[in-house]
Formats: sequence, structure tokens, C-alpha cells
Amino acid sequence: MRKEILTFVIVLKAVFCSSGQAVTGASQNDGDDQVILIADMQLQIEINQAMNDLYNFKFDKAEQQFRWLKQKYSWHPLPYFLEGLSEWWKIMPNMNNRSHDEKFMAHMDTVILISENLFNKKEHKIEASFFLAAAYGFKGRLLSSEERRNWRKSATAGKNALKYMEYSKERHELSPELLFGDGLYNYFREWVPENYPLLKPIMLFFPKGDKKLGIEQLKKVSYNAFYTRTEAQVFLMRILNSYENDRQRALQIGEYLHQTYPDNPYFHRYYARLLYSSGKFSKAMPVAKTILAQIDGGKLGYEDTSGRYASFFLGQINQTRKNYDEAKLYYNRAVEFSERSEAFSTGYYHYSLLELGELALKEGDKKVAKDFFKKVKKHADRGDRVHKEAREKLRQL
Repeated sequence: MRKEILTFVIVLKAVFCSSGQAVTGASQNDGDDQVILIADMQLQIEINQAMNDLYNFKFDKAEQQFRWLKQKYSWHPLPYFLEGLSEWWKIMPNMNNRSHDEKFMAHMDTVILISENLFNKKEHKIEASFFLAAAYGFKGRLLSSEERRNWRKSATAGKNALKYMEYSKERHELSPELLFGDGLYNYFREWVPENYPLLKPIMLFFPKGDKKLGIEQLKKVSYNAFYTRTEAQVFLMRILNSYENDRQRALQIGEYLHQTYPDNPYFHRYYARLLYSSGKFSKAMPVAKTILAQIDGGKLGYEDTSGRYASFFLGQINQTRKNYDEAKLYYNRAVEFSERSEAFSTGYYHYSLLELGELALKEGDKKVAKDFFKKVKKHADRGDRVHKEAREKLRQL
């Protein structure tokens, strides 16, 4: 575990400190001879439309624009990076889906190849370093995911990203775009040792961070940035919800993202989660039901992970309202989604089984209840609360 978290720290700095810089690179020439293509305002408008299509899961439209950019700027890493980013967002709703990994890696390798060539040309050195850091960083981010766990390759990618990030670090113009990486690094540099005390000695080798400053920087990016605005909002939403106990602000961001990109299943799912965890059941129900309708209709990006979330939320809400038949229906759907995707270690799966056991007891069916509790014991870790609850129920039967 210690080695895994250390790798995460390396990749964290590499990805988060580079991705904002590389994607945006709103760099001025500072009076020298640097060529910064991504500072072109007309190009920014073209990229903005493509990015809006990408975040709204209109990949065909986005990629059509990226192909046009590739025809016009075949010598530049930007269109290839955007094609890779498109593949990244196809992965995002379900990180267990590896069907896009190969294309994603191929695009990022192309970015690296083209950027290395430009890096050797003085006038392109700064912008090339942006894309090299970003491409290596995103590769490291995928490889270090819980579903990939390729720690050696992710660490190598992270180190390369850090190396190239150093070339552009002193060229910051302190624009909101460039604050994205700084904000994430400042926050997580302090979060990691706070949550993993054993890593405090290792973290001494990293420059100090500042969680409060990191959050303020991310807010500034989310308000003012052009390219990295949505990415900053996503991370700010997750940080506020998961680590800062500011669910109200997280919910505001989640609502904005879902309304702005209504066809994005990741934003849709996270918004439903925030509504449920905030106790806003009346709003959560139609949002969750729409997720299930999108899955049943085969809409792009809506799959078993989103189904597991939505079904569990609906089960809980109906059980709270004593609509037990409806609760059973949704808990069973949550179990079905979980088992179909082999998500046996997830909390929503375990608690759906536990609640189905409780409902079976209410109906006087001890045999069925026992089977559900045994399933919880089989799949949950012994130290988990849900495992303990299932053991207690079995002892009482």
C-alpha cells in the first residue's frame, strides 16, 4: 500500500500540475520568439466548441472538429491530444472498461512523438513541454487507476511529466488556466500526509502545499478559466464533497455541470449522488429514474456503474418512505447491475444485499434473508461495518 500511495503522489503532481498547463497553455510570448499556438483566440473558440461537444458526450461531433484541426495543424500535438482526451472521457463513466485504453494510449504516444520533435526547436520548446507533461501525465493517471494498478509504468510516466513540467514552470503568466495544476497540487500535497501519516517523511521531498490556497486557486480557475474551467469544477466538486464536508457548494457545482452537459453520464450520476447524500430525496428521485431510463434506452455512456448508483438511491428513498415493494425492486436492480459488472466489492452492492435481507425478514422469510446476509459476508471485507451487521443478523437467525 505504501508503494502504491507513493506512486499516486508522483503521478498526482505530474498529472494535475501538468494537465492544466498543457491543455490551456494560455501563454504569452513575453517578448521572445516562442510560438504558442494555443494562445490563438480563434483557435480557442474552435476548441471550446469541440470541448463542449466532448463533455456532452457528442464524441462524433467533437472528433470531427479534432480531425479538421489535425488537417490544419498536423505538425502540432494539440489535435492528437484532444483525440486522446476524447478517449479519456469515454473511459470516465466506467473505469473498468478497457476497450478505449489502446486508442487513448496511441493518441498520447503520438502527442509525445510530435512534441519531442518540437521540443528540440527553440521557438516551440515551451509549448512542446506543456504537451509532453500532459501526455505523460494522463498516461500515468490511467495506469495508476485502481482498475489498472500498473504502478511501475505509471511512476515512469509521472517522472517524465515532472521533467517536462520543469521547462514551463518558470513561464507561468499566473493566468487562471495555469492555476489549475497549482491548485490541485497545493491541496493534495497536504491531503496525502494528513490521511496517510506513514508517508509524511516521504512527502518532505515535495515542496509544501496549502489546502486552503489550493481550493481558492481551483475556485478561481472554475470562475475565470477558459480551457480548464470544467476540469477544475469537477475536481472542486469532488474535493468539497469527499474531503471538505461542503456538500452544499459541491451540489451547486454538480447541478451546474449536469445542466450544462445533460448528456454526460458521469455528471448525471454525480449529481444524483449529491442530491441523495444531501437528503434532497424529492429531487433525487426523478434524476435517478432518468439515469435508469437512459440505461434501458441504451444511451451512450450510461452503463452498470450508473445503474448501481441510481438503483441504490431509489431503493433507499423508497424504503425510507415505507414503499417496501418499490424498494425491493430497486435494490434487486442494484444487485443485478453490480453482479453483471462484477462489482462485488462495492458498498452499494453490499448494502443492497443487506437491505434485501432486512426486507425479507420483515416479510417473515428467514431463508431468503439468510441467503442475502451470507452473500454480504462472502463479498464484503471482514473489517467493514456491513460485514459485521450481516454477521449479527445471521447470529440472530
